[in-house]
Amino acid sequence: MAFIEVKGGRLHYQLDGPEGAPVIVLSNSLGTNMAMWEPQMALLTRQFRVLRYDTRGHGLSSVTPGPYTIAGLGRDVTGLLDSLVIERAHFCGLSMGGMIGQWLGIHARHRLDRLVLCNTAARISTVDAWNTRISMVRQGGMAAIVSAILQRWFTTDFIERAPSAIESMRQMLLGTSAQGYVECCEALRDADLIADATRIKARTLVIAGTHDPATPPEQGRFLAARISGAGYLELPASHLSNIEAAEAFTAALVDFLSQPEAQ
Repeated sequence: MAFIEVKGGRLHYQLDGPEGAPVIVLSNSLGTNMAMWEPQMALLTRQFRVLRYDTRGHGLSSVTPGPYTIAGLGRDVTGLLDSLVIERAHFCGLSMGGMIGQWLGIHARHRLDRLVLCNTAARISTVDAWNTRISMVRQGGMAAIVSAILQRWFTTDFIERAPSAIESMRQMLLGTSAQGYVECCEALRDADLIADATRIKARTLVIAGTHDPATPPEQGRFLAARISGAGYLELPASHLSNIEAAEAFTAALVDFLSQPEAQ
């Protein structure tokens, strides 16, 4: 296991794939860790150097005192790149990771090659909804929300036909620090990137899930429309589209990253 001290915390990360290949950073969603990207790893590591990390408050990374902000979580990424002496990289983030990617596209554009924003939005949910979830976790821990979250992450059909995948994600969610989860909920609650999304200049692909109740397709289309030249892809999945529609997701990701630069 590899760790790097970044801005008063310790980030857990892993590098896979051929040395010298283009680097892609994968950023996890709220309530998960870097293992959520396993369905993508076999194909990505054929031609990319894949840098996964656990977002602060998640997985094996530090649960530091709050408040957390999307800007702070974005600076964790640039700090990680600095420590690993990586000047530029592709970036793919899902949900919370997608908001971190937007922040990087706005404020650290010189560090990005291509940007993939998955199942995310320039503003996610409402203050009241976030406060309700925060209150539930503070009172009952992660167990208080796990069933409801799984139903938002996946369609009923997928839950019925992929019980082992669902159990793995259940355990991942239950294993998340309640404090870290709450701190990241507050960061998402307070983040609004709608006005600044037009400042993203990296070549961007937005991926949405047709059945996603957390960040519905219309929010993905709105985000893609705010970013000049952005592509848009909608998959037959709910919120964790990289798991529910893994094959199509991975193929689209590799294709986008492999496209030649426009002349």
